[in-house]
Amino acid sequence: MKLVLCDKEFDFIKSEKDINYFNLSAMKISNCVGCFGCWTKTPGKCVIRDEAVKIYPLIAQSEKVLYISHIVYGSYDVALKTMFERAIPIQQAFIRILDNETHHVQRNVIEKDATIIGYGNISDEEKEIFKELVSRNAKNMNFKKYNVIFATIENVDEIVKKEFEKWEK
Repeated sequence: MKLVLCDKEFDFIKSEKDINYFNLSAMKISNCVGCFGCWTKTPGKCVIRDEAVKIYPLIAQSEKVLYISHIVYGSYDVALKTMFERAIPIQQAFIRILDNETHHVQRNVIEKDATIIGYGNISDEEKEIFKELVSRNAKNMNFKKYNVIFATIENVDEIVKKEFEKWEK
């Protein structure tokens, strides 16, 4: 299964048999409230019932992911960051040591090939911060390999289309 999460509409991407596409900016996804109910009250399930509950299981089960986000201060935009925070139910409350760092134990999360496209008027410093963020996230998101691509607002559609076409081959 393949998953596309983004913060803007891409007309050329449609959900198909093995591709799930979500424009997060058009969805109603609440912020995580930090209650840890997904670990204690309803293990593996968020207690907030909104559109995020249909996405985080797909994050766990997807073999290929394409994440597209406007970069803000070296980080994901609000829509994608909110979704990642709400995906905490796919991790357990337990901690493991990985590469001499502490990371959560995954809850049936498939290893992923990931492409992350960050776009906007991004400084070199923001690019470095974002690459470091993705490298840290890769360990918690179970990426077996990943690629970070930067785009401008003017060429993001073209770059996304190129990456998406690679999936169709």
